[in-house]
Amino acid sequence: MASPFTREEHQRIDAAVSAIERDTSADLCVVVTRASDRYSMFPLVYAALTAILVGTVVSLIRPAMPGRIVILIELTVAIALTLILDWLPIRLLIVPRRVKHARAQQLAHREFNAHELAKPEQPHRILLFVSTGERYVEIIADHQTHALAPDGAWKKIVDRFLTTVKAGRVADGILDAIAACGAILKTHHPAASAS
Repeated sequence: MASPFTREEHQRIDAAVSAIERDTSADLCVVVTRASDRYSMFPLVYAALTAILVGTVVSLIRPAMPGRIVILIELTVAIALTLILDWLPIRLLIVPRRVKHARAQQLAHREFNAHELAKPEQPHRILLFVSTGERYVEIIADHQTHALAPDGAWKKIVDRFLTTVKAGRVADGILDAIAACGAILKTHHPAASAS
């Protein structure tokens, strides 16, 4: 699976995260994923339902057609559609938006919890989660950091990020979001030496 970023963009993102972690007493994580789930059942369900529909239509139009032929037609349609719908861009199109966002949100919170378990000694953290396939962005902060941020701060960061991405500049959007999250962390959780 190809990375959505060039090597230079990766280096810029890593450097921005490292600078914030150096200048604050908090942990900033950035997770960018192509898709939050495989959605394996959706191609199968759509293909099976379509095959049944095709078989029904064929039986209605040609009632004298032998059942074996109708079943063969249904199997052919089911196999062909399953293979076509299994291509990720098409698969993501057939999954309802609310399902995609729910799966992306679940993965974002699992990632946040995993980072929390990996560094339990770090009480302050922010996770910037981006799932490009679902077109989903979420910023998750620990309770204290979330409460200390100005009202609407997280939504503004996400809205600005989405505007930048719509302009075709994903890496720039992530860098801007990192800088905005970093500003909140520097204000409320400065590095121990800066306190």
